Amino acid sequence: MHIRLIVVGDRQPSWVSDAFDGYAQRLPRQWKFRLDTVATSHRSKSADPLAAVEAEGQKVLGKVKAGEQLVVLDEHGTELSSVELAEELSLWQAAGRDLCFVIGGPDGVSKSCMERADFRWSLSKLTLPHGLARVLCVEQLYRAWTVSTAHPYHRA
Repeated sequence: MHIRLIVVGDRQPSWVSDAFDGYAQRLPRQWKFRLDTVATSHRSKSADPLAAVEAEGQKVLGKVKAGEQLVVLDEHGTELSSVELAEELSLWQAAGRDLCFVIGGPDGVSKSCMERADFRWSLSKLTLPHGLARVLCVEQLYRAWTVSTAHPYHRA
């Protein structure tokens, strides 16, 4: 199983890149984990923000492969404990499909991405900045792997 994270927006503070890279480097090599970015669509005061979200969604969907399991990070999605995420990852891995996570732009994820999603995952009921969501996502993927492999990182 290969895992990708597609995010809308490419400019992040250095602390986001440092933390993200620190966890991404710990992930198992067989996952071939990769971060793909999609540029944030231009927003103006007179433009409809939903048009920008849909444009971003089309770019995201253009990067999603036909057979991939798509997991969209969504504040209204299913909240999972770290152990529950590890269980889901094991099931997804057993299904033999590659896995693609998506974090939308400043105004969320498009309706078309939501419709294509196989699963909607909520990191928290809190509203999180996108950089922090990136870091939490990759940290929880790493933690889920450590749960599955009995690595001492997860001490529940």
